[in-house]
Parts: sequence; structure tokens; C-alpha cells
Amino acid sequence: MSDGTPAYPFRLPDALSPPSEWADLRAKEPVAPVRLPSGDRALLLTRYDDVRRVLSDPRFTRHSDADDAARVTANEAGGVFGEKLTEDALHQRWRQVISRAFTAKRVQAMQPRIEEMAESLVTAMIERGAPADLMAELGFPLPRSVICDQLGVPDPDRDRFGHWSDTLLSMTRFTQAEIDAAQAEFGAYFAAHIAAKRANPGDDLISEFIRFTDEFDGQLSEAIIIGTSQGLLVAGYETTASMIGKMVALLLAEPDRWAQLRADPGLVRTAVEEVLRFDANPGFGMPRYLSAEVEVADRALPSGTTVVCSLAAANRDDRTFADGDRMDLGRTPNPHLAFGVGPHACVGQALARIELQTVLQVLLRRLPTLELAEPPAALATRDGLVVGGLARVLVRW
Repeated sequence: MSDGTPAYPFRLPDALSPPSEWADLRAKEPVAPVRLPSGDRALLLTRYDDVRRVLSDPRFTRHSDADDAARVTANEAGGVFGEKLTEDALHQRWRQVISRAFTAKRVQAMQPRIEEMAESLVTAMIERGAPADLMAELGFPLPRSVICDQLGVPDPDRDRFGHWSDTLLSMTRFTQAEIDAAQAEFGAYFAAHIAAKRANPGDDLISEFIRFTDEFDGQLSEAIIIGTSQGLLVAGYETTASMIGKMVALLLAEPDRWAQLRADPGLVRTAVEEVLRFDANPGFGMPRYLSAEVEVADRALPSGTTVVCSLAAANRDDRTFADGDRMDLGRTPNPHLAFGVGPHACVGQALARIELQTVLQVLLRRLPTLELAEPPAALATRDGLVVGGLARVLVRW
């Protein structure tokens, strides 16, 4: 029976609009008790400075074995939040290996291949005709191909990744048995994939991870490579795919936005950053376990507290962003928190930015008359997952 603590995540009024609770909590209760899908209680942070401070503190991690750590879901077993792989020094070295794969220079070199993929997918969509589901035609296949290229996954195997990714992100969509089966399939697949790469290494990320782990004389297990691959799949595929759909829907929901970009394609870079900031349907947010007392919004939070940092609510804080509930395609500076901040910020953010910018450039060039084929209010969300997103985005041209 409910004790009156509001359930979190909050329900959206529609697929593109923020819940009213965000503004109310930022103004009146920036550290608010909430009830998670697991039934456990946590504290929700909604102001920019508070969220940034907690995420920047290296003492606070997403996952804890402590008995008093709140679970996001009742079937949580590490999942996408289980990043506590090794001791701090080793974790930092492991992040350095991953980060080398996603440097701005290396990602920029990938741009022609990403553009080629996007052009091919848009051409096929045009040939099949309107109306088209942008998610099925472009949003899902593009980032899946990009991350599978990076992981060295053969083309015939790639369609299986969507289901595996969804189960890793499940809050309420899948049963425990379905999640366990999918993770077992994923683990078995990557164990075989790692063995094949160990026998015949290439220039993909898996081969690079193997070389790094071998330097530690068995101190790092194969399970870490599998876990990292799962994390990259989620970050490199699922979140970017969802963001492609939300980006296009937000820009087409008000035709003046699309017209502004069509008139000035030079706005693509700042428009992508503004869409990332403005996203009202990003999913759960970032949980943090407080391993030491910290003061947030003039309130002392004791060690052992679990907080949830709502990046999306923080990204609309008028204290940081003038007129935060208005989309400004030329907004600069734009220090949004969409990719997190601090020691666990998204290592693949440069790749995500290149993919989003490339998709937008290709669509503006190939389909300047693009428009939504259904009212924005009719857009349906993908529910039951840790990340937000749209079930489909029907477009015509």
C-alpha cells in the first residue's frame, strides 16, 4: 500500500513534454522523496547545480553492494547501472582504454562511414515511400550498425542486439525469466565472439580490450569484456537510436524549427545540443549511492542515501539556462548534462554527437519537406525501459 510518496519516473503528459513535477520540485522541493519501480525509496535531485555536484563527486557510484542501497527494479542484478567492475585505479585505466576508442579525432574519422550508412538508409526509406517509420528505417539500424562495426560483430548477427539491449534496460517490460535468458544468450554470444577475436584479432574494440586485459596477467576476467560490451551496446545503440527519433520529432513538432534549420544548416551543431538539453523523455536518470554525508540544497544527506539525479529536469533549470522551457536552436553556451558529468560521464558522447549531426544533415539535404505524418500528441512512448524513447515516428515528405 502506498505511503503517499510519489512514484518515479513520473508520467509524461505527452511524448515530447516534461512532467509538471519537474518545475514544481525545482522551485519547492529540490531534494524530494520518491518511490522507485522496485518499491524502494530514494531522493530525487532536480536542480542543475545539485545534480552536477553529486555526479562530479568520485566518491558516489551508480552501484553499491550495501544493504541500504535502493534498487531501481525488483529484478536488478547490476544491469546497466552495475559499473563497479574493479578498484578505482583499475577502473580509471579501463575507462582510458575505452576512451581511446572514442576520441574526437577517431570519431571524426568515422564520420564519412556514418554518413554513407545514413544516406543508404534514407535512400531505401524514400524508395519504399511515405509514410515511413523513421525509427524502423533509420533510428534503430544506423546506431546498431555503427556500434556493431566498432565491436567487430558480423552483419548477420546484428538483428539480435535489439532484444538483448531492451532486456538490459528493462524496468517493467520483461519478466525475470526473459531477462535471464536474454543475458545468458548475450553472454554466450560474446564469449564465442571474444574467443574468435583472440584467435584472429583485428582493429575492433573487442581485440583492443583483449590486448589490454592480457597485460594484467589474469587480474581482469573475460566477464569484464562482456560487461563492457553490454554497456557499449546500450550506450552506443539504444540511447542514440532513441535520441534520433526524439530529435526529429521535436524539430518537426513545430514546423518553424525545421524551417529555421532548412534556412540555416549551419545551426545543426547547436540544434543537436539544444535537442539533447530539451529532451523531456530521457528515461530514468542517474542513481548515486552516497558513501559519505554531503550537503545538497542546504540539506545534509547522510551516508547510505540513494539519490536519483534527473539530468533532464536539471537541463531545464532557469538558474542555468535562460528561459529553460523554450527551445533555442542557436543556444550558446549550452552546458547541458545529457551525457552526464564527472568520472562516469558517457565516454561515447563524441560518437553520439557525430551520429545525430550527420542524421540531421542528411535529412535536411535529402528530405527538406519532411514532416510528421501524425499529430505530435499521437506519438507513443516506449515504456517499461530505463531509457526513454518513441515507439515510432511516422513521417512523410
